[in-house]
Amino acid sequence: MKFTVLTIFPEMFAPLQESILKRAQNTGRIKIELVNFRDFAPSKHKNVDDIPYGGGEGMVLKPEPIFRAVRSLAPVEGKRRIILLSPQGKLFRQDIASQLTCYDELVLICGHYEGFDERIRSLVDEEISIGDYVLTGGELAAMVVIDAVARLIPGVLGKTESFIYDSHNEGLLEYPQYTRPAEFEGMKVPPILLSGHHANIDLWRRKESLRRTFLRRPDLFERLTFKAEDYQLLEELVEEYPEMALYRKKWEHLKAKPKRRRSRGEIDGC
Repeated sequence: MKFTVLTIFPEMFAPLQESILKRAQNTGRIKIELVNFRDFAPSKHKNVDDIPYGGGEGMVLKPEPIFRAVRSLAPVEGKRRIILLSPQGKLFRQDIASQLTCYDELVLICGHYEGFDERIRSLVDEEISIGDYVLTGGELAAMVVIDAVARLIPGVLGKTESFIYDSHNEGLLEYPQYTRPAEFEGMKVPPILLSGHHANIDLWRRKESLRRTFLRRPDLFERLTFKAEDYQLLEELVEEYPEMALYRKKWEHLKAKPKRRRSRGEIDGC
């Protein structure tokens, strides 16, 4: 998969040459190309911004450099999606990251200064925001999108299943994790994790994910689509948290449903 980033600050992307993303590039799993759209500015001084029509504070990115940069991109074999990083875009979530793995190339346009000429929007397929706050530019947001999408590409994490139980992958927060020693300053690892009984461990982890999501992110819990195997776990949790019974209608229909394994397509998101 290829990520093409249009930015006037390519030096900011040095972190993408470290750790897992560096290895993914070295092995050819992903390719990251940085395009400085200042190089496409038509003016003698390579200006990429100007004062806004109608007055106002700050400077606005001009359309010409970005239009020229996008039109200069080599044809892609497969599907390309052009994304503008903007605080006005839809909120970036794990399900969106999964959907974006279905493309062969993502072109990420980084805004900067006070904003960008409205006509630039006509170039893009969608706008994405990484949160309800404003950054000095789209570069950090672009790196977040690249990291989140790249780790879902088969082979990038080493094991395809490595991301399946991540927080937010299914709308759930991740279960608690422990490593050695088994006891530290009086705090013990839950005995179930030391039992070696993998089926029971899986149930414990699922239950803890449901518990943690309900307690920490009720907004996510409210949107969850539960599985057949969740029914008994949820009923047990209702005994601990009676207020959870308000959501019982969301899982009551699962009582008689058989368990179903996820298909490969569901895991990969395409």
